[in-house]
Amino acid sequence: MASGRFFASVALVTVIAISVAACGRRGPLDTPYEAAVEARQEAIDNDRQPVPPEPTPPVADRPFILDRLL
Repeated sequence: MASGRFFASVALVTVIAISVAACGRRGPLDTPYEAAVEARQEAIDNDRQPVPPEPTPPVADRPFILDRLL
């Protein structure tokens, strides 16, 4: 009796985990800069007010001495 409940619980948790893992958008991730540019362009195209401010481009990544270890 207890083993039946155990297997039912494991099956339920597995189904929930699989259904939650399938959520999301497929494709590459957007950087915050790209998302801000896209939001601004969309606001301009749709004539929405106020238009978000122009985002500043990201600073070039400088290598750090410990980067090779990571």
